[in-house]
Amino acid sequence: MEKLLKEITPKSHDFSQWYVDVIKKADMVDYAPMKGFMVMKPYSYKIWEFIQAAMDQRFWATGHENAYFPLLIPENLLKKEAEHVEGFSAEVAWVTMGGNEVLAERLAVRPTSETIIGHMYSQWIQSYRDLPVLINQWANVMRWEKSTRPFLRTTEFLWQEGHTVHRTETEAVVETIQQLGTYREVIEDELAVPVIEGVKSAGERFAGAVETYTLEALMGDGKALQIATSHFLGQNFAKAFEIRYLDEDGVLKYGWTTSWGSTTRMIGALIMVHGDDKGLRIPPRVAPTQVVIVPIGRGIERDAVIAHATALRDLLASQCRVKLDDRDEFTPGYKFNDWEMRGVPLRIEVGPKDIAQQRVMLCRRDTGEKFAVEERTLVQTVPDILADIQATLFSQAKDYRNRHTHAIQNYQEMAQYDHRGFFLGDWCTDERCADQLKQETAVTIRCLPLDANLSGSGCVVCGKPGVRRALFGRAY
Repeated sequence: MEKLLKEITPKSHDFSQWYVDVIKKADMVDYAPMKGFMVMKPYSYKIWEFIQAAMDQRFWATGHENAYFPLLIPENLLKKEAEHVEGFSAEVAWVTMGGNEVLAERLAVRPTSETIIGHMYSQWIQSYRDLPVLINQWANVMRWEKSTRPFLRTTEFLWQEGHTVHRTETEAVVETIQQLGTYREVIEDELAVPVIEGVKSAGERFAGAVETYTLEALMGDGKALQIATSHFLGQNFAKAFEIRYLDEDGVLKYGWTTSWGSTTRMIGALIMVHGDDKGLRIPPRVAPTQVVIVPIGRGIERDAVIAHATALRDLLASQCRVKLDDRDEFTPGYKFNDWEMRGVPLRIEVGPKDIAQQRVMLCRRDTGEKFAVEERTLVQTVPDILADIQATLFSQAKDYRNRHTHAIQNYQEMAQYDHRGFFLGDWCTDERCADQLKQETAVTIRCLPLDANLSGSGCVVCGKPGVRRALFGRAY
């Protein structure tokens, strides 16, 4: 037991190494032979599938459909939106050869798909009757990163990206904010990660967007993570790609477009927000295994205990994702630690004495609480406990965030917290102040919260009257 626990670096000692230890030992990822690439193993990919299902359920309910667009984008398309190209130019990977032939035109491996989708929409949209277009795609993208960390920043990663076209500016703005709400529901309700909604400052917004809305979360080391974004693109991309429609009045008009996306970065957030020194703590709604049954019995008792544990598994199978750990090469203690490291929300222990008393022992991963439950109530009790674990993990994460969110009047106050946590302060909206703060402290403006009011204390950098309340933090 002690040996297994020592294999995970304590969070307080080295958070970065703790993170790597956990994802490796919980069998979530492996490193590919190419620098900057990772392999998502079944345990982490199953979490991604649950996220996909939760997203799709909400997308479909609001009239969106899934489609798929090409991975490679001709250079001439990427250049059509100059601001967009400049924003991604340093990260684009290019295909220059096809077999043994040099290509006449370079093909970009998509860093994002506004350009290729914009081109296709210009072919599909002719009349106001063709609007709105509400399409999402699940895909991979590539951005050539200098430094990488699994789930948070890798050269290739998985995501969903929605791209819509609307008849009016108002419809497009409503769509942008609606999708931000969709992300918030999934991230808070499914992943149990609390977020702050806001709009990005001009210096931080998506290249080519009129406004970028964001969800910001606080990780276990006090750093901020941008976890999902939704962009109101105005008519920038519509004009670049000639996305026009003939309106009822007979006038040819440009559409109003949006794009919005979330990535496997959400899995990284789940790990960093909920994990502890024993490993993962996975919220039940996205846990590959919600309940694990560990039989405890030796010698002649073992067969009877395994048979009883198998019956319990079958009993619970309709209520939850349950697994029976009947590996005979490991001791119960090893199994306890193994499943704790993997973050399984609830463990059931059953041995000869439990069978005789018609009860089982339950252990919660979120609190470590251990207690006995009568077998006859198990079918009703387990779903209730899982729901409570989901709520408790969210409550714990929100409490952590609130305790590490500080109202400040000047940026020097951040130093007493080692520049870790969220900081709320007034900002004059001059990007020079944001640049100075970033250069001196590595702290950036994470967003301008949608529900925050000015304090009247003046800009935290220059002291001039504040124009917007801002959320500051060091980011991944």
